[in-house]
Amino acid sequence: MASSRPNLLLILTDHWRGDSLGRLGHPVADTPHLDSLSAAGTTFTSAYTPCPSCIAARRSLMTGMTPYSQGMVGYQDGKPWEYDNTLAGTLRDGGYQTVNIGKTHFHPARAHLGFELLKTSADYSAWLQQQQGLSGIERFAHGVPGNSWLGRPNHLPEHQMEETWFVTEALDFLRHRDPTRPFMLCLSFNGPHPPWCPPQVYYDQFIDRHLPAPEIGDWAAHHADDATYPMDINQWRGRVPEHVMHRARAAYFAYLAFLDAQIGRLIETMNRSGDLGETLTLFTSDHGEMLGDHHLWRKTYAYEASARIPFILCPPASFQGARNVEVGAPVTVGWEDIMPTLLETAGVAIPESVEGRSILPLMQGETNGWREFYHGEHSPCYHPENANQYLTDGHWKYIWNPITGEEQLFHLDEDPHECRDLASTDGTELNHWRSRMVAELQDRQENLSDGTRLTPSQVPAWRFGSADELHLG
Repeated sequence: MASSRPNLLLILTDHWRGDSLGRLGHPVADTPHLDSLSAAGTTFTSAYTPCPSCIAARRSLMTGMTPYSQGMVGYQDGKPWEYDNTLAGTLRDGGYQTVNIGKTHFHPARAHLGFELLKTSADYSAWLQQQQGLSGIERFAHGVPGNSWLGRPNHLPEHQMEETWFVTEALDFLRHRDPTRPFMLCLSFNGPHPPWCPPQVYYDQFIDRHLPAPEIGDWAAHHADDATYPMDINQWRGRVPEHVMHRARAAYFAYLAFLDAQIGRLIETMNRSGDLGETLTLFTSDHGEMLGDHHLWRKTYAYEASARIPFILCPPASFQGARNVEVGAPVTVGWEDIMPTLLETAGVAIPESVEGRSILPLMQGETNGWREFYHGEHSPCYHPENANQYLTDGHWKYIWNPITGEEQLFHLDEDPHECRDLASTDGTELNHWRSRMVAELQDRQENLSDGTRLTPSQVPAWRFGSADELHLG
């Protein structure tokens, strides 16, 4: 007997910028399948990551908790995932068949956290080694490291790429799943995380196109002037030659087009089988990518290119709500909202530990009582300069560095790329947002606020440890 409850499809990416969807008018992004999917649901244009790097964001996704509450406020690998309530575990206990195909970043790597079936990049690598003529050739044989600003075509044909394999495995699951239970399928791509090495056919589509230059703020020159030269190929800031920048940006947008095609391959198959109409589908990313904006690369920053994410929510056909709409500022959503949204859709009780909120009412126009602003953060990673606490309502962005005490203020309505820092010229707005941050950080373990002012202090990435481990004394 088939289940009457909706299925859940969660499509995750890594490093996908929030502005990089064709639907949103990006001049280069070529995403016809995602644009088509968005027409059946809601595109949230003021969506943000609670912590702009892989592990911390995924902990918030899987627990529905803020970074501070779940313990990870920056990047640190090798810490256990020990939580009483997880997204997959709660759905499994509620009768769902739970499957993850792709990236997890759990520790240990084979921890399931409630997923009944787990297939990862390690399984793909094993499969790749078994392919005829590829013995001894691995996925990084193109020579580009995993955090580099280099771009080039991939050495593998499209049908042997990891993303293609993930979608093939997802389709295989759908063909052989238990039809008596609804499913929750998490399809989690590594891309467009570097290396930006898309299949040749996609690279060729972008390398000769005119690409917009990086956005450079009037405050950002020091990120080029203070960088080390010659640049390390994994360097987090610095000015690269124009032709290198062009290759990087062409390869990045080619990678998005390749991912869009693979997502379309899954969506179109589900549409033909009838599964899509009975499924809530959510497409999003753990964070964005600076891509040379402000002479910066990679993530961890509070700037829009790093902290703002794509967020497309397409409900099942039975859902009574608006379709083909965009919801923007001042309605801000984030990754801690995903778990309660999926649980409400599934009719499964939301654990008390969850701090995010279901987005379903927003899709029905019920915005009263929603959060006034969104809070995100990241501890120092590459350098103390990129530590941040940030607040935004989609109209304004306030950034405070908890190590140096530096403040930045941007009016996103007039300056969406954050090129003009207003911290020294708009004291009224600055004081308003600073007061909000004082209240937001009050009583935290790091002593970042005494209730009346912000107090710079050390911010460890992982806060569940001894005083010595936390460097707090």
